[in-house]
Amino acid sequence: MEIIKKYWWVGVLVILAFWVIGSYNGIAGKDQVVKKAWGDVESDYQRRSDLIPNLVNTVKGYANFEQKTLIEVTQARASATQMKIDPTNLTPEKLEQFQQAQSGLSSAIGRLLVVSENYPELKANQNFLDLQAQLEGTENRISVSRKRFNEAVQLFNTAIVGFPGNLVAKLGGFTEKGFFKAAAGADKAPEVKF
Repeated sequence: MEIIKKYWWVGVLVILAFWVIGSYNGIAGKDQVVKKAWGDVESDYQRRSDLIPNLVNTVKGYANFEQKTLIEVTQARASATQMKIDPTNLTPEKLEQFQQAQSGLSSAIGRLLVVSENYPELKANQNFLDLQAQLEGTENRISVSRKRFNEAVQLFNTAIVGFPGNLVAKLGGFTEKGFFKAAAGADKAPEVKF
């Protein structure tokens, strides 16, 4: 009993060490979930990017199709594929830059699809219709991946900002991750004119 009274602080230190190790491993695990979710987002954007050359080549077959639109799509794809983010540095600023590049590509694809409405033969082309359906499915996948990414980021950020997790996060060098946010102007209803 005398030994316990004399060395009680050793027990406290052991318990504290196990708590720090457990907290660190929990935060590190959540960090890995964020990185995996980011990989899924990138994979879905890559899938969309891979579909675009096929779409452009299908549309090119229609001689009088607007070349300017095709060039814009190609340039937007090039810009979007050049923007890469290291999953260990998912800051709000970098995510915004990534999102802007992807939004530019989305706008260019949207213009291409709108212009294609003027070409009945193109709209009847099965390859074009299949690519259009694949793009739509890919946009849905992107939306789901982004939602899952934001959920993973929310769990990670919550773990590192609350006390006492914030102490372990500082010791481990963990910082808050950024979220995907709605594009500028997404809060306004589109204006429809006939």
